[in-house]
Amino acid sequence: MTTALQLPFQLRRDAFGKLVLTSDSGEEFVGVAPVRSFPVQAPTRGISLMREGGKEVAWIDDLEQVAPEIRALVTEELDGREFMPEILSIKGVSSFATPSTWTVKTDRGDTEFVLKGEEDIRRLGAYSLLIADSHGIHFLIRDMFAIDKGSRKILDRFL
Repeated sequence: MTTALQLPFQLRRDAFGKLVLTSDSGEEFVGVAPVRSFPVQAPTRGISLMREGGKEVAWIDDLEQVAPEIRALVTEELDGREFMPEILSIKGVSSFATPSTWTVKTDRGDTEFVLKGEEDIRRLGAYSLLIADSHGIHFLIRDMFAIDKGSRKILDRFL
């Protein structure tokens, strides 16, 4: 079992639900917001805690290595601000020409969205894809080679 990494700050919520960071020197920053450096490739690594005005007040190398209380606060805050459903399978598309309506199964349930054009599918590294729908919502395919064969076949028509 690994020991949690000791950080040079404390983190808590105030009475209004805002994150409060207290440095080792006792300086308090109210309303800090965690920001992921690499939200798709390494979602638990490289998390900056920012105060108002976009100034960084603390850095977390790896969220998996910090105390469970801090990890829970940061994760809860990130989950409340980020919305990027992960596509688990593609059930069907209305057309192989764009715009087309995609019916997909995500980690947040089944949904449909409209893909305006092939340019709305972006590669992120060798395996991941980011798909933007007509409303600007981004859907993630973490590993396009790990999804089922039918979904992969549909994807191939658009890549």
